[in-house]
Amino acid sequence: MSTAAPAKLSRLEKTRNFGICAHIDAGKTTTTERVLFYTGKGHKIGEVHEGTATMDHMQDEQERGITITSAATTCPWTRDGVEYTCNLIDTPGHVDFTMEVERSMRVLDGAVVVFDGKEGVEAQSETVWRQAQRYKVPRICFINKMDKMGADFDYAFGTMGERLAAPAVMVQYPIGKADTFEGVIDLITMKAYYFDQADKGMTVTEKDIPDEYQAKAEELREVMIERAAECDDDLTEKFLEEGTLTNEEVKAALRKGTLARTIHPTFCGSALQNIGVQLLLDGIVDYLPNPTEVPDVEGTDPDDADKRLTRPHDEDAPLSLLVFKVVNDAHGDLTYVRIYSGKLEKGTRVLNSNNGKREICSRIFEMHANDRKARDYALAGEIVTVVGLKNSYTGETLCAADDPIVLDRMDFPEPVISMSIEPATGADKEKLANALGTIRREDPSFQTHYDEETGETIIAGMGELHLEIITTKLTRDMKIGVNVGQPRVAYKEAITSTATERGVHKKQSGGRGQFGDCTIEVSPITEEEAIEQELKYIDGIAFEDAIAGGAIPREFIPSVGAGARATAKTGVLAGYPLLGCKVKLLDGKYHDVDSSQIAFEMAGSIAFKAATRKAGLCLQEPIMKVVVTTPDEFFGNVTGDLNRRRALVVGDEERGNTRVITAEAPLSEMFGYSNSLRGMSQGRASYAMEPLTYREVPGNIAKEILAKQGSE
Repeated sequence: MSTAAPAKLSRLEKTRNFGICAHIDAGKTTTTERVLFYTGKGHKIGEVHEGTATMDHMQDEQERGITITSAATTCPWTRDGVEYTCNLIDTPGHVDFTMEVERSMRVLDGAVVVFDGKEGVEAQSETVWRQAQRYKVPRICFINKMDKMGADFDYAFGTMGERLAAPAVMVQYPIGKADTFEGVIDLITMKAYYFDQADKGMTVTEKDIPDEYQAKAEELREVMIERAAECDDDLTEKFLEEGTLTNEEVKAALRKGTLARTIHPTFCGSALQNIGVQLLLDGIVDYLPNPTEVPDVEGTDPDDADKRLTRPHDEDAPLSLLVFKVVNDAHGDLTYVRIYSGKLEKGTRVLNSNNGKREICSRIFEMHANDRKARDYALAGEIVTVVGLKNSYTGETLCAADDPIVLDRMDFPEPVISMSIEPATGADKEKLANALGTIRREDPSFQTHYDEETGETIIAGMGELHLEIITTKLTRDMKIGVNVGQPRVAYKEAITSTATERGVHKKQSGGRGQFGDCTIEVSPITEEEAIEQELKYIDGIAFEDAIAGGAIPREFIPSVGAGARATAKTGVLAGYPLLGCKVKLLDGKYHDVDSSQIAFEMAGSIAFKAATRKAGLCLQEPIMKVVVTTPDEFFGNVTGDLNRRRALVVGDEERGNTRVITAEAPLSEMFGYSNSLRGMSQGRASYAMEPLTYREVPGNIAKEILAKQGSE
């Protein structure tokens, strides 16, 4: 805890926008509750296991003890006499709600990744780490639960390198572990810190490092200084000449490395036992970026998608903000926004540059979980909610009408599971349609559509729990009677080889006719391959124009691609969407009078159906990565059951008297797995599951699926 007189800092330099993310049960929400308590935002500590956590304010979250929606709050933290503003988002850990993490990562400047002191890096830890990598978010790490039986800091730290290839560096080391855990050693100040349990850890006492830890601390400090020096060329030179650096130089180098994402300072503690959280808050201020230290936000010109634009993090720049969450509220939609540039005043008219509509931000609120504080204005670098928007959804940009920009959107995951849903009574029918629209606005990973053939409404999401939460919301919160069908897997169709076919659409019935003639080649392609070939990959289809000599006029060429895409959406083999296909337009013919865009769409559709059948169609199913942690004595039961579920066991690791099994299993075989696992392990095994990839369904099972599809 340094005492150097701080330089005068600007408002933005005193702002930290960060999220807390991790695998389920690593202690994110418990850590957040301590942050609120120590920053003075919470007068008492809420506990997840008691259903009193401030940030888990939904009934489902309190009953299940998990975080379902990301919750935002703003709290102050004083460091070296300077008060910093911390805009914090607590994100879910369960894979079914990965969209909440995705959209939070898009608007955060930094993140604290929490790990379990016993388990280290777990399945969902890898997912949130990849999301942070994708959005280039600087991270610091917190190894939590050091009081837990079996906790091992060195092991947990080691898994970060092994499983994430994370360039982590220790800046703290625990004093004791499990029931002997009592404090932390700061490797920069070389002091030990203890937290008084009588006042819930509010009183922090600095002491000398215990003798038995002195040698270890000195050894780790040397490693830390070496790693810090590597982050700055000048310091590398000084370190090589003098063999050491000052504490201020070490911190400055660690900060530089964290911002460049070449290093991740790692802290430790136990949020539940109130140990280490204040030092973590110091670390957030010391190492995570303020809004001026991240690159200017990027986007495109609404009138020219190829023209790149940027906006500086400056309140005097033209206004730009990104909608990252919409929550339905009794008084209208609450729209969460990150302001990247400019100043937003209540009552301001803004342009939605994605749809061209004008909106009014009638009121502005600063959020604290589900409580709100009215604001007259908000500035660049802030995360707030606005009321009054009617046509703006997650991922869309609001900006000044006289200087528009479309900020880069976030990626939405594809649903892997669906089920039918129908209103229980005629009175529920209209209410259900409106409610599904509301939920869709709130949650972009949830999809719904009406099946014309069966007359059913289909809802689709990221997993059984995701759809279970949605149906509970409909029945309990929105008071709508619904009947739901059995969960169904979101299969996809794909082609297995390359084929060429001609499609001709010809209609003559007096007067002007219709004529379109095209020859296309279809071949398998991945999104990465499409990007390499500089092709747009839309709805799983990449389209390439290889027409020579004006065989088809330019205005009709996109229509061939549109026809192929429309057909791919409803599938060719069994009504599932066909993805991963490249359509190459080779040749064609047209008629001066009878050719039209619609005629070439029809020709493209005919050619696409014929070519994909010729190329060999197959069904693909979602494959899940499943990680099961089980006591040794149930290892045989668990692996045997996984084999029966067509799972491929790809890893098996011993951790004391437990085994961690990693498998790849078809989603269709994993319904009801939690109950089954509980039964075969006397409730002592646990598992985590996340989408991995799509693979071809074995022939015999594909026949059963197609036969069932035909009988429906």
